[in-house]
Amino acid sequence: MKKISVIVLMLAGTSFLVSTAQTQENKAKAPVMAKTSKPKDKPVPAPIGLEVGNQAPEISLATPEGKTLALSSLRGKIVLIDFWASWCRPCRMENPNVVTAYNKYKNAKYKKAKGFTIYSVSLDREKNSWMNAIKEDGLTWTTHVSDLKWWSSEAAQQYAVQGIPTNWLVDENGVIIAKNLRGSALDQELEKLVKK
Repeated sequence: MKKISVIVLMLAGTSFLVSTAQTQENKAKAPVMAKTSKPKDKPVPAPIGLEVGNQAPEISLATPEGKTLALSSLRGKIVLIDFWASWCRPCRMENPNVVTAYNKYKNAKYKKAKGFTIYSVSLDREKNSWMNAIKEDGLTWTTHVSDLKWWSSEAAQQYAVQGIPTNWLVDENGVIIAKNLRGSALDQELEKLVKK
């Protein structure tokens, strides 16, 4: 059985009639065109939020030196977003655990990340108290920030902080992978991310 296709071409106002005949057999033997692959869809970014799997909300506050430091500037590293204050006794009692984890994991080799650091958000009101606590507790990382607004801190409100210490662990892409890690829990989470 023959199948006839008629194609009308319009070129510069002149029409041409082209007729082609193709049998079903010839059609079967016709070369198969390679399928063009669609470009891979870009991964859908995680929604911004405070739960595991969410993109951590951006924080951009002043360092003790008065320079603005954005959380997003630490992308590529595992980051512990740690809310604390010099006047918070439970925070000061937890700081030795945070320091131990920092010293153990800051230079570790990770499966995907380029290191580990802590983004310390202080809910202090007085700069001197904040600075003294950093020194006394041996918080040697350089990523300390605060707006010195106590509970009215913009970051604390954005993260719905109701009590301190509280924290979120984010991966190299800024996605939350764990939260409220106290004691040895931080160490255990970081150990899972280290390249074996």
